[in-house]
Amino acid sequence: MGSKWKKAKVALGMNLCMLVPSTLDDDSPLPTVVSDRFSDAALLSPAANWPIDSSRPTTPVPSFYGLKLSKSSSKSSKQICSICLTRMKEGSGRAIFTAECTHSFHFHCIASNVKHGNQICPVCRAKWKDIPFSDPSLDPIAYKVSSSPTNWSQNDVLMAVVHRLPLPHPQRDLNRRNIVPLYQAPEPVIYDDDELLNYQLAFSDRSPCSKNNEDIVAVKAMEIKMYPEVLAAPRFNTYSNFTVLVHLKANATAAASAAKRETFSRNPSSFTQISQTPRAPVDLVTVLDISGSMAGTKLALLKRAMGFVIQNLGSNDRLSVIAFSSTARRLFPLCRMTDSGRQQALQAVNSLVASGGTNIAEGLRKGAKIVEDRKEKNPVASIILLSDGQDNYTVNGSGSDQPQPNYELLLPTSISGRDKSGFQVPVHAFGFGTDHDALSMHSISETSGGTFSFIETESVLQDAFAQCIGGLLSVTVQELQVGIECIHQDLCLVSIKAGSYRSHMMATGREGFIDVGDLYADEERDFLVSVNVAATSANETSLIKVKCFYKDPFTQETMTLESEEVKIERPETDVGVEMSLEVDRQRNRLQAAEAMAEARIAAEQGNLTDAVSVLENCRKMLSGTVSAKSHDRLCVALDAELKEMQERMVSRHVYEASGRAYILSGLSSHSWQRATARGDSTNSSSLVQAYQTPSMAEMLTRSQAMSLGSSSGQKLLQPLLSYRSQPSPR
Repeated sequence: MGSKWKKAKVALGMNLCMLVPSTLDDDSPLPTVVSDRFSDAALLSPAANWPIDSSRPTTPVPSFYGLKLSKSSSKSSKQICSICLTRMKEGSGRAIFTAECTHSFHFHCIASNVKHGNQICPVCRAKWKDIPFSDPSLDPIAYKVSSSPTNWSQNDVLMAVVHRLPLPHPQRDLNRRNIVPLYQAPEPVIYDDDELLNYQLAFSDRSPCSKNNEDIVAVKAMEIKMYPEVLAAPRFNTYSNFTVLVHLKANATAAASAAKRETFSRNPSSFTQISQTPRAPVDLVTVLDISGSMAGTKLALLKRAMGFVIQNLGSNDRLSVIAFSSTARRLFPLCRMTDSGRQQALQAVNSLVASGGTNIAEGLRKGAKIVEDRKEKNPVASIILLSDGQDNYTVNGSGSDQPQPNYELLLPTSISGRDKSGFQVPVHAFGFGTDHDALSMHSISETSGGTFSFIETESVLQDAFAQCIGGLLSVTVQELQVGIECIHQDLCLVSIKAGSYRSHMMATGREGFIDVGDLYADEERDFLVSVNVAATSANETSLIKVKCFYKDPFTQETMTLESEEVKIERPETDVGVEMSLEVDRQRNRLQAAEAMAEARIAAEQGNLTDAVSVLENCRKMLSGTVSAKSHDRLCVALDAELKEMQERMVSRHVYEASGRAYILSGLSSHSWQRATARGDSTNSSSLVQAYQTPSMAEMLTRSQAMSLGSSSGQKLLQPLLSYRSQPSPR
């Protein structure tokens, strides 16, 4: 066993490629595949561009164990451009550039690579003295990139497994971060160079609707249901904290008439578009960490995940990418993801090289500036932030009287909502690996109204991105505000439990409001409203009614939807009515979230024993509830999540490596009632899948079918990922 791993390490140290079987034991030989190094460009290039070569594996992972590439394959690969993965042939009308390191490329391909900031060889990483520059007028016509993800299926396995995986070496990794400084291409002072929108919002020029028609649209777009904790309460009793559940749902059937959602067949090897309905287009800015610690597998998987995002955005969606390390640069302005736009985006992402430190604040500043300076605006806007490290530049503040890091400094006021003159744009943060600053990333997402996901296993990065954009590409309701009003003259509001959503009650105590924001198709929100109920001589008591105000993302019209009054019967004696299952379920969710928050505080103070005890007490409490006895799915999931958190608090080392991030991601999910990635939550067999919408699940299925979805493929990849993910000096 030892000798075989020694061979593997030697091969990896020489930057060669190899295949590792799913299980390694003394009776099974260790097959190796030695070939030319694949460039990062290969990760994003459609498989259709691979030259037909009998030596290349085109079957699932298990079928090519023990496969050995021939010398002719190695020789032929030198005749292939590592950027576009097509053959290079003299006399074909396409110039060929041969670098001083002897590697060759199509001239226009490598010139485009250099234009995006790369000054090193994409194959061997040698720094060049002579840099190829291309006149813009000589750029080739953009080839057509298929919007179907089918073209990606053949080389996904090779991407993750055969990609170079150098041995972690502290001194070498430290030096590699400083090989090439982040190239600063000239950027405009104002980011108003976004590509113009080439469409009109659906129904924007329709004739004015009658009030009845507007009511029909409103009813279809939103559903309101309310559940009192019991249906009947004795009339001579008073209740100081009577609970009513306000349940909201964004109706996907309404979105189908005014929002666009693509439906794909579930064939794992080929997704075929079979129907289209309108949806609200998105302006998406991704802020990506390319510091030195991202070198190797992490950067390769990030490129593949970004490739998935690019391929699944529509022609009316716009994307811009910010890459940051010690500084930050914009790779390209907001660009529509047409065929040519996808090609340019893929090339730009493909040009990224890891080096330098981690300046999250600068990356966010430029990301916010892109959103803020837009000339035109798509209805939906969001920022995705990914980092595997801690901000080296801004997070600690400037004053000596600030012993604790000031995480709010990382988020520009223009998008955080702290500045009344600004606007709030959600930042969905992804903490990558075990070395990232979970407190910082969670703070950024919490302040902006976004979610925080913990990418513990590197190979699920694409799935986490897929789940996120599955929601963003299905927004049905925007700027939702919920108004709550007491009906009976003797009633007043006691509390509104809304998680992280801002809520407030009027001074009279008879009205309250909740600012909800955007809802995805089929997304639900549950809020617990407590009122005091006085004794009465009447047969029933009217409690509250709810009115929703929101903007239709397609018509940009403000819509209003009002609920019916919720009432309870008031019999003379107690009739033994059971607790509402719906109310009990949401009480459990809120109590579990409170226990998570309390346990995290105890853990941060070093009291892991107390933290585990808090979670255990919550599990015992949940086990005796109506929901638990009814085997409610949410209650089962909460218990499984609390148990997982206990296991991640067995020691200080385990808590700091994964426990903190796991708990913060769980808190983010429950406080916003929105799906986040953590642990195995993207796995279909996981119990921790709360708040996942059909659109998210569909995009997640699409991602998993395109990647190493089989168990054998995961086993093949995991030893290499685990080995490469060892901590490195920052």
